[in-house]
Amino acid sequence: MHGVLTIAATELRIGLRNRWIILSSMILLAFALILVLLGSAPGGEVKTDAVTVVVASLSTLSVYLVPLIALLLSFDAIAGEIDRGTLQLVLASPVSRGAVLLGKFLGHVAVLGIAVSFGYGIAGIVTFLANGGGDLGALIGVGRLIATSIILGATFIAIGYIASASVRQTGTAAALAIAIWLFAVVLYDLALLGGLLASQDGFFASDVFPWLLVLNPADAFRLYNMSAIDAAAVGSSLGGAGQALPLSGLATMASPIAWAVIALGLSTIIFKRIRP
Repeated sequence: MHGVLTIAATELRIGLRNRWIILSSMILLAFALILVLLGSAPGGEVKTDAVTVVVASLSTLSVYLVPLIALLLSFDAIAGEIDRGTLQLVLASPVSRGAVLLGKFLGHVAVLGIAVSFGYGIAGIVTFLANGGGDLGALIGVGRLIATSIILGATFIAIGYIASASVRQTGTAAALAIAIWLFAVVLYDLALLGGLLASQDGFFASDVFPWLLVLNPADAFRLYNMSAIDAAAVGSSLGGAGQALPLSGLATMASPIAWAVIALGLSTIIFKRIRP
């Protein structure tokens, strides 16, 4: 366990040295503050707390930004070591390959967690103070969003390790990571939308579509956060889909957690077969 924590601390120091934590925090904070400003702009009457509106907007933002940041963090975790010729040095340490990957995973999750907590935490506090306080329960929604965003990011970090362990060049791993992001957060939903348009109110829409939403960790994350707030008040189109799911509440987040465990296991198996 000491070796795992040492590797995790090393990855955290690399994140600080490469300005990854600062860059990711600034990106998330900038987009979050833009949503805060848009949410506070004059408009029609909205019968919900301003912080809740911002949380709903940030949950949609997270679906796109958090997986991308996570994949950019993890795509060179193994392929980069091979490219730089440092993999033999890493494997020479008295730590198993599984422990090496687990240490990298914990370090990358820590980097992402700091960025998400800073970016979304500041945005939530600014919104709360700008609206003269309000319901403290809305801040719980911000905390829930931060926690689930970190889980979503951890899932895509683990998936990124599969891409990194499957190739030996950093450029190829980067291309695979972008392809994974494009499929998971864009093309997958477009395919589901096409299926809905073709099925209308048929079997696909009523029985298959809700499960396919849960199967995608990004959609499961969005469904959980939208169902945890008053989705109807903020005009979420996914609220109805969430209500039709056989799984409800926290059980929806089992999808990204399961994906993280499976992806970490698969990447470990592939990593153990690599000959440096």
